[in-house]
Amino acid sequence: MGFSQALSGVNAASANLNVIGNNIANSATVGFKGSKTQFADVYAGSKVGLGTKVTGVIQNFNDGNLETTDRNLDVAIAGTGFLKFSQNGSTVYSRNGQLTMTPDGFLVNAQGDKLMGTNGVIQVPADGMPAKATDSVQESVNLNSGDPIIAVAFNPADSSTYSYTNTVNSRDSLGNLQKVQLYYTKTGVNTWNVRAAINGVPSASAPQTLNFTANGTLTGYAATPFAFPMTNGSNNLAINLDMTGTTQFGSAFNVNSLVQNGYPDGAFVGVTIDKNGDIVGNYSNEEKVVLSTIQLANFRNPEGLKPMGDNVWAETSTSGQSLDGQAGVGLFGSVESGVVETSNVDMTQELVAMIIAQRAFQANAQTIKTQDEVLQQAVNLK
Repeated sequence: MGFSQALSGVNAASANLNVIGNNIANSATVGFKGSKTQFADVYAGSKVGLGTKVTGVIQNFNDGNLETTDRNLDVAIAGTGFLKFSQNGSTVYSRNGQLTMTPDGFLVNAQGDKLMGTNGVIQVPADGMPAKATDSVQESVNLNSGDPIIAVAFNPADSSTYSYTNTVNSRDSLGNLQKVQLYYTKTGVNTWNVRAAINGVPSASAPQTLNFTANGTLTGYAATPFAFPMTNGSNNLAINLDMTGTTQFGSAFNVNSLVQNGYPDGAFVGVTIDKNGDIVGNYSNEEKVVLSTIQLANFRNPEGLKPMGDNVWAETSTSGQSLDGQAGVGLFGSVESGVVETSNVDMTQELVAMIIAQRAFQANAQTIKTQDEVLQQAVNLK
């Protein structure tokens, strides 16, 4: 009697139920990828098969939905790619981006695996940001073309020796605020001089000359630096003043734009992660610095990855070697902050599959029962 066919069907249905049960159990696991059981029929040189067998369990790496958490260390990949983690010296891969920061600055998952960047394991420094001295000022103003020409020697203490003045808040190398006064003097038709001073002490540098066309736009202009000796223990200042965009129209003096690049020192206050996977450090002086960049990995055959548990996979010969890259470049998806990727398990499909697997199990069990009854009848023929 052919009990083997029905027994193989029972075993296959049982294995299928195990896979379905695992999918359902992980329907709320962040970054989980569901699996499906693959079957094959069994023949041994006969027209009647010997039943079925499980040939493998294939993983489904379709994207899950992105769910907002509003936590800046939660990240998800919108598109293809895997996060890389260092696990006891080995590299593992995951779609679960629920990260926390250790006291020594490592970004880790719930198991303590360390997130990897383009330069190895990412470690966020807790050091503050040193001050940066101003070395560049970009300003554009409008100078009134109707102003009279001033022919007397310049004196910052005498307002009759210049046409206009305004102040630029700059920083020295110690982060101290230094107020730089700029003085504009009309020296001829369509010609102006710009001088600079700190605390009323003019720079020894030559003044900048601004020449304007008959249409009121700059012509033949070249930005030049102003040097200031400092006596407070900071380095001497050398500020390059760029007046590109300055005009000479018939309207009143007006500062159109003013930007300087110095800032005071700042304490570290936290990190954010942008779409390119950059780990951006935020400081109390409102400055931001890219501290590291998350490295993503991809595979020619992600279905060949080996599940290791704890939401990570390992590279195998079947998956091929990892193809590393940066978020948003080539085939790699973008990194979304404040969200996580939910499980890609479809509960409706799994419940339907469970019903089918259950019926298959019952039918194969019924086949065994029928075979037993037939065998019993044959024995009773005696």
